[in-house]
Amino acid sequence: MPAKRTWKDQLTLPKEVIKYFDDIDYFDVLVQNRKIVLTPVRIVPAEESEGGLEGIREKMQKLGIVEDDVAEAVAWARRKRR
Repeated sequence: MPAKRTWKDQLTLPKEVIKYFDDIDYFDVLVQNRKIVLTPVRIVPAEESEGGLEGIREKMQKLGIVEDDVAEAVAWARRKRR
């Protein structure tokens, strides 16, 4: 069954497919061997995630991510694109 690409380069998924994901609003998108792979994702507030906000901070520390890295990433994401 076809999925249409719009003029804004978005895909419209057929109702027959999306009906299996009624409670899902987000999908992780990956390209493998020239195929688009969609994986359902549930967005969970930090406070409700496993380990909560403290668990996220611990993971960041293990990965060596410091406050300056976060500030730099936010600045990069907010800068205007050409």
